[in-house]
Amino acid sequence: MTHWLSHTAANDIALLMDHLFPSTGRLAAIDYGTVRIGIAICDPDRILASPLEIYQVGQTARDEKYFKQLAKQERLVGFVVGLPIHCDGKESDKSRESRRFARWLHQQTELPVRMFDERFTTSAAKERLRSQSLTRQKKKKQLDAVAALVLLETFLESSRYHDGEVGHAIDQLTGDQEGLDR
Repeated sequence: MTHWLSHTAANDIALLMDHLFPSTGRLAAIDYGTVRIGIAICDPDRILASPLEIYQVGQTARDEKYFKQLAKQERLVGFVVGLPIHCDGKESDKSRESRRFARWLHQQTELPVRMFDERFTTSAAKERLRSQSLTRQKKKKQLDAVAALVLLETFLESSRYHDGEVGHAIDQLTGDQEGLDR
């Protein structure tokens, strides 16, 4: 953020940008993990989505460079980060980790980020991979990227039926979350 803005004003602008999630353009979905991050992208019209790759988490400087480069090379307009929540709708420690990552991603790329329920994405990804004739090891290598693909496809489909207003802002809690500290 610009240095002349107060800390509060900078936070307000970041929150506003997060709420102004673009309705067109390429998105990347992130299946966040502390070791591996699955990434999928869609076309600018948001019709087709495909798995891109699995990024091995490294040192912070390397991670910063990677995500800035990804945003630029793929001409992204925003990110969708999977939000792991329990079946009862409550968040967990993993949810907080994902939110911290989403905040960091927004700060690094200056692109808007939406959190989106990732329940059952890994199960759906495993099911898709089960039907392919790949070795068990190759299926395991692709799992996170396919989970990101399922996340992105679900987000795009949901956006079509809800006029684009789906998911959550980075700091918007889901369900009954009063007891969580972010």
